[in-house]
Amino acid sequence: MSEKRFFPQGISSFLQWILNVSLLILALILVVFLAKETYALALVLFEQSKEASYLLVEKIVVYFLYFEFLALIVKYFKTDYHFPLRYFLYIGITAMVRLIIVDHSSPVNTLLFSGSILLMVIALFLVSSDRLKKS
Repeated sequence: MSEKRFFPQGISSFLQWILNVSLLILALILVVFLAKETYALALVLFEQSKEASYLLVEKIVVYFLYFEFLALIVKYFKTDYHFPLRYFLYIGITAMVRLIIVDHSSPVNTLLFSGSILLMVIALFLVSSDRLKKS
């Protein structure tokens, strides 16, 4: 193997290694936050205030966000270092649902957030369609 071909492959391998280690560190951080969120979710279950149900729904959606990011990292390693687009769409939809739950003071903003969810669902449909998978 010539030196001209080895150098770019060596850089590529090194950067891939850096990316993989960084994602593993991120996964560990997400696991810690997921554990903290689980504990906070358990505390909200035993709370007796008016806002407890509202807070519970918000915490569940945040929990799913952590879960989806961890699933994305797992999928990255299982699919030979590739991030599937549909997982980003799932995360975006969940994040927008959380935003609607947390900030629903303005009807116009809620409508715009709902429209963005609709766009992401349409994009998810297009990405998942058989026609696109064949090409």
